Amino acid sequence: MQYKDYQQLAKQKQLKIPVFRNVVVAFVIGGLICVFGQLLMTLFMRLGFAQEQAGNPTVAALILIAALLTGLGVWDVFGQFAGAGAGVPVTGFANSIVSSALEFKREGLILGIGGHMFSLAGPVIVYGAVTAFVVGLIHAVLR
Repeated sequence: MQYKDYQQLAKQKQLKIPVFRNVVVAFVIGGLICVFGQLLMTLFMRLGFAQEQAGNPTVAALILIAALLTGLGVWDVFGQFAGAGAGVPVTGFANSIVSSALEFKREGLILGIGGHMFSLAGPVIVYGAVTAFVVGLIHAVLR
């Protein structure tokens, strides 16, 4: 088989990825998660929280909901449909922590769950903290 023939065969067998559809679905689902978060924040404000204070319980509620759905196996099905739209908001962060913990629970509480819970989310936390420090440092110097 010649290289040219191989390239043609490989191109025929290659999976067709619906990029436009995936982008639209991710945008819509991610937006709907954010709308749900805004509704939760509005609910907390109606319960007496100030606008500045309502964000914390809103994020906590979104994390709790995503963690529960991950534990029940619902988030995996949802994530297959939603794609990046389910992974970008804070709900994706919760999913990465809970799914890692569930994957290694058979190894015990300390070495399994505790040791691997942040295997996916750990780098995000580290780079987020370092970036926040650098931006804060730049802000302090330029002030």
